[in-house]
Amino acid sequence: MDWGLQNRLSRIIKPADGKAVMLAVDHGYFLGPTESLEVPRKTIQPLLKYCDSLMLTRGVLRTSVDAHFPIPVVLRVSGGSSIIGEDLSNEKITTSVKDAIRLNVSALAMSIFVGAKHEHDSLVSLGNLVNEAGEYGIPVLAVTAVGKELKKRDARYLSLACRIAAEFGAHMVKTYYCDDFEKVVNSCPVPVIIAGGPKLAEKEALELAFNAIKAGAVGVDMGRNIWQSDHPVPMIRAVRAIVHGHQNVTQAYDFFKKLVKEGPTQNNEPQKVNKPKKTKPKRKSK
Repeated sequence: MDWGLQNRLSRIIKPADGKAVMLAVDHGYFLGPTESLEVPRKTIQPLLKYCDSLMLTRGVLRTSVDAHFPIPVVLRVSGGSSIIGEDLSNEKITTSVKDAIRLNVSALAMSIFVGAKHEHDSLVSLGNLVNEAGEYGIPVLAVTAVGKELKKRDARYLSLACRIAAEFGAHMVKTYYCDDFEKVVNSCPVPVIIAGGPKLAEKEALELAFNAIKAGAVGVDMGRNIWQSDHPVPMIRAVRAIVHGHQNVTQAYDFFKKLVKEGPTQNNEPQKVNKPKKTKPKRKSK
């Protein structure tokens, strides 16, 4: 493996423990201004120093991330369909490797849709992206996406999708947690990062992270389960305590509650201001 590629991977999967906390904020590329990510800069800024890397699009990177903050970037380079469209699997490469180099990213990310209508296009795009990115020593993260028509999240399906991604040359794979997750990890010869998925209660999200790491995942790429929490900074710190701090669910959840109790000021979290309700002026009696 080339030195440059190894070096970029080491920015994402930390060599000290071989683990990774990635913050996913790329949802807008098909969901638009989703809840709690309406103003990306406001969502990202307080979380930056607690994640190992950011997964996002070039538009949000350019407009919403401080260029002076040394955060490794995993750049989403695929897209082409929206949540209101006919088929989420109809994606193509939308960002060039040349632009990714200009943005000084550490890795590229794209979705593959195994079993979906556009499976062929997404897998060929993955192969082509690995070829082109490899010329510049840039690793590729393959995301085993599940379109609206695909509800399979069992070990057999995810093992298939992850293994295919690795066979096509992906250096890392992001996938969903499932029962018998060890089978998914053991059958994939490259590091597996777990997706956070839909919003869960905080303790459930911590259980997901813990179980995935215990089963062999190298890290998490969480989005909604962090920034849709009422307390995003304590939540990402609790996730980090599991991934890098070897804490169990009870310890991490107690840590989360302790941070919440300390309040937003102690956690560099923007304080929510309750706006006073507008009252209608009383009519003067004649």
